[in-house]
Amino acid sequence: MASTAGPSTKPIVPHYCAICSLPTEYCEFGPSFSKCKTWLESEDKDEHERLWGDSNLAARIGTLSVEKQEKLEADAVKAEKKAAKKAEAEAKKKGETKIIIKRSERTRRKHQTHVQNLELFGIDLKKAAKFFAGKFATGSSVSKTPQGEEEIVIQGDVGDDIVEMLRAQVGVLKGAPADQVTRVEVKKKKAEDEPVA
Repeated sequence: MASTAGPSTKPIVPHYCAICSLPTEYCEFGPSFSKCKTWLESEDKDEHERLWGDSNLAARIGTLSVEKQEKLEADAVKAEKKAAKKAEAEAKKKGETKIIIKRSERTRRKHQTHVQNLELFGIDLKKAAKFFAGKFATGSSVSKTPQGEEEIVIQGDVGDDIVEMLRAQVGVLKGAPADQVTRVEVKKKKAEDEPVA
């Protein structure tokens, strides 16, 4: 019996850019078009020629006015600068951010340790709280501060141990800098004696 299927076609395998991670056909819409174009020219000359060679550019210019082409290029440069500025601002913020480890008194002999700002270094707070609970065999949870930010609250005075774990880059704490730690002691306010009537 004869096959009724049409001619077989090979699947198209897209080329992905190492700079913006988009398929190379879409680099011009990404945040770093000129870097992508330079990378593609050095890595895969055939693909670069297919996308940005003289024959392809002539076809593309035929469909775009010169003003539109210049506007697209100017927009791409503007988007690149904006993305670079944003990355620089995030790196600066990350460099200035401190991991705050607070010790607070629950009762006369019992303490809690509060860890803040770990999420700014890419650490999942729920995983970190679970990690601390297992490591210290105590209660540990993610809760909100009065300012509305999230923190990890661990039962017990374990601040020194957490600093050591940060230095050793243990488990889920990889990536959090130990040199950006601030220790804070929160004293419990004593209730004033009420006068007896």
